[in-house]
This record gives sequence, C-alpha cells and structure tokens, in this order.
Amino acid sequence: MIFSLFRKDPRRVAIASLYKRIATASRAPGLYAVLGVPDTLEGRFEALSLHMVLALRALRELPAPADEVAKDLTDAFFRDMDASLREMGVGDTVVPKRMKKIAESFYGRAHAYDGPLNGQDEAELAVALGRNVYGGEAPATSLARYAFAAAQGFRTGDLDSLLTAGPTFPDPETFAQGGTR
Repeated sequence: MIFSLFRKDPRRVAIASLYKRIATASRAPGLYAVLGVPDTLEGRFEALSLHMVLALRALRELPAPADEVAKDLTDAFFRDMDASLREMGVGDTVVPKRMKKIAESFYGRAHAYDGPLNGQDEAELAVALGRNVYGGEAPATSLARYAFAAAQGFRTGDLDSLLTAGPTFPDPETFAQGGTR
C-alpha cells in the first residue's frame, strides 16, 4: 500500500503533458515576432490564456470524461500561475489576492472570446483580442484568424488523440498580415 504513493498517476501525467503542450504552443516565437503579442509577462499570460480557452472550448464539445479533463487542465493552469507568482518572489500573503485577480482576468477573457468563437465572428474576436492582448482599440485581425484556425483544428480530434498526441496549433507565421484563415 505504501508503494502506491510513489506510483505516477497516469491521468495526472496525461493532464501535465497536455498542459505542457498548450503552454509550449503559447510561447511559439511567431506569436510574438509575427503576430505582435507583447513579449512581456502580461503578453505571455494573454497568449497562454488564449490557448487555454481554445483547448477548454474543444474539451467542452467532447463526450465524457472530457469535462473531467477540462477541470483537471484548469487546475493545472492555476497551479502553474500560483507557482509562477511564488517563483517571482510574491509573498505568501499576497499570492491569494493575485490568484483571484488572475482568475478574474482568465475567466473574463474566456467569456469575451467565447461569444465570437461561437458565432464565428472574426471581427468581434479581433476587437476583444486587440483590447486584451495589445491593450488598445485596434483589432487584432491576424491573431483572431490564428485563433479561429486553432479552434477549427480542435474540431477534428477526439479526447484520446488530444491526450496522447496533444493539440495541434497552427503556425502563427502563416497568419501575418494578409494570411489566410
């Protein structure tokens, strides 16, 4: 019985691997160099949030146990945010307040992106991304095209392929000004 404490939980390993793939995709150089996501702490949060929203939306469309995977993936995201704050030297008494703000920001973005993605409204998504990612009123058209292509790519897979092979995100460089959807 004691040895079971040292065994790796296959579900936890699968979730960690899925989260790592999403986080890696959110750090693709093309997002920053070509699509103009600011290479700052805030810009990286925005890129990771966008990729998480896209993955969670895809999981929402899949049959059970995808809902449990989505919950575990969300937990992994917030554990990572918590660890990052602590790594940056944020004190233990301040972390909960910052985590609350991060959660509000993340769920606000999820809500802002969900409607346009559901309605296939690229212009509305571009405005939301422009406001959140770039901090301005100019629409993020290329980034919106990238998000729609990623969302479309998720529709072709099932839960097993998502957990084993991971999500496939498009190459951001193909969505430079004038790129196709």
